[in-house]
Amino acid sequence: MRVLVTGGTGYLGRSIVQSLAARGHDVVVFSRTATKTPIIGATKAVDGDIRDRSAIERAAAGCDAVCHGAALVSIWRRRRRDFDDVNVGGLENTIAAARAAGIGRIVYTSSFLALPPEGHSTPLEANDYQRTKVAADRVAGAAVESGVPLIRVYPGVVYGPGTLTEGNLVGRLIDDHLRRRLPGIIGPHHRWSYSFVDDVAAGHCAALERGNVGARYLLGGENATQHEMFTVVERLTGRKPPRALPFPIATAIGALEECRVAAFGGVPLVTRGAVEIFRHDWTLDSTVAAREIGYRVTPLVDGLKRTLEARR
Repeated sequence: MRVLVTGGTGYLGRSIVQSLAARGHDVVVFSRTATKTPIIGATKAVDGDIRDRSAIERAAAGCDAVCHGAALVSIWRRRRRDFDDVNVGGLENTIAAARAAGIGRIVYTSSFLALPPEGHSTPLEANDYQRTKVAADRVAGAAVESGVPLIRVYPGVVYGPGTLTEGNLVGRLIDDHLRRRLPGIIGPHHRWSYSFVDDVAAGHCAALERGNVGARYLLGGENATQHEMFTVVERLTGRKPPRALPFPIATAIGALEECRVAAFGGVPLVTRGAVEIFRHDWTLDSTVAAREIGYRVTPLVDGLKRTLEARR
């Protein structure tokens, strides 16, 4: 198939492109800097903004399928509407462009944060990223109801070798920890689903190739606490796990950081919304994805070993 990958220059997007190419697909990469960012496996690169429907339509011409992964992944933006324009509007534009091009399959990269945390029946909307991923999930659901051939995938906390962007939270935390720049971690005993990047990329490919239209596949990993994750890092590096930041202190730091960036710009180290997310457990059960599309999970110790080896 000829597959359009939006956000193909991002942390996860690069792995999706490489995985698709390895399976014999022709891949068209669409992003604002596609032609300036060499991506292994890309057949064609198209520059464009996900907020520009006509640009997506040009990129989608001649394609058989779309993997829509373009998103604004950040804990804060001065202009909050940026999240809506990219995360919600970008999905709407991609669906419209795919329909105009007669494309038969769309795989949409949602997020575990669009799902309720463990023990809850409804999703949270603690910050603008999470709020708009929840809203986009509703858009995707409505599209399926209207007959759009869309499949949703929900990665956990994606980690592995690669660039230390905001989409690679675990990699950034580990790097800061090993460089002694991490003052502490928030909610170390709450559980997350650590999804190795290669597994998630392969899951996207499998969903595209043989997933059931309308299905929702959880692309999780090993469910573990941050403390357990950093204990594995200690075994591999000898560096003791970071200390815990109590929630009241973390919330106060978040409030101060929000004031700082509002006045002087930049990106906050943490926000109150992010602290709220860290108060919950975010485990995933990938049984359905394993059964229907052959999804496989790399053990956390193996994934972290490969992540650390890539730093050398």
